[in-house]
Amino acid sequence: MDTRLPATVTPPAPPARPWRRWWVASRPRTLTMAVTPVVAGACLAWGDGAPVRAIVFLLTLACGVLIQAGTNLLNDVADHEKGNDGADRVGPLRITAAGWATPMEVRRAARVAFGIALVLGLPLVWSGGVAILAVGLLSIAGGWAYSGGARPVSYRASGELFVLIFFGLVAVAGTYYLQAGQWSLAALGVGAALGAIAAAVLLLNNYRDLAPDTAVGRRTLAGMLGPARSRTLYACLMLAPLALPPILALGVPSRPGAWLAWLAAPPLLTSVVAMRKFHGPELNPVLARTAQAQVVYGALLSIGVLF
Repeated sequence: MDTRLPATVTPPAPPARPWRRWWVASRPRTLTMAVTPVVAGACLAWGDGAPVRAIVFLLTLACGVLIQAGTNLLNDVADHEKGNDGADRVGPLRITAAGWATPMEVRRAARVAFGIALVLGLPLVWSGGVAILAVGLLSIAGGWAYSGGARPVSYRASGELFVLIFFGLVAVAGTYYLQAGQWSLAALGVGAALGAIAAAVLLLNNYRDLAPDTAVGRRTLAGMLGPARSRTLYACLMLAPLALPPILALGVPSRPGAWLAWLAAPPLLTSVVAMRKFHGPELNPVLARTAQAQVVYGALLSIGVLF
């Protein structure tokens, strides 16, 4: 099957500066989902009395962003080759489908991103030991499995669970461990909250793409649930994190600053309402708003538990 854009559809010209096409391919708006859990995990550790390990924090942040970028690059080329980025695409531009880069070039860029993350992760392994080695290798393998192989995670109903685990639980708990030298139940709670919103981003993306995904045999969670139940699950994922602040504030040890995260309720609620009102391409701004809501929630929670 020829998955190229039809001749009647003219893709935009590539940027004059080559680096900009790779910036587009990395999907910069999604990179906050790699940054937010690392910042939250570090702030939680520092608020709990751990010393600030600035170099370790910056390396953790860089590894998270590079793994996310590599995952996005592989997804770009995989969706093109499976015919999922045709002329009827309603989401943002993908550089392989637009002809800005060949599949080989995009795959090479993904390998470079994963390779740099692996190199930068070596000092983290020296600092955190075997546990961090396992976390790092699993994260890179997960990034590949999301779009690679015969049965990619992004084409199955387990995608949202994958995102919740790796962009929530693993990212926050791993960062906390690197800063504090121990595991934390509170870090798992923060990871679950941030991971839920990240999973909502994927769910909304797949909800928007229900028609084209069904056409190419992509069986996502949104496709299995249908529109009505997808909207319900999205609301649960977006609102469940509001249960965490009182748990942290009233728990032992007490972190009363966690109440600050409740100020994120308006953007979370607004996204839930907007998701029910719009369809198709109209959901693109809602998708961006969902990712922004995670940043707002994560920032407020980070500030609260730190101070």
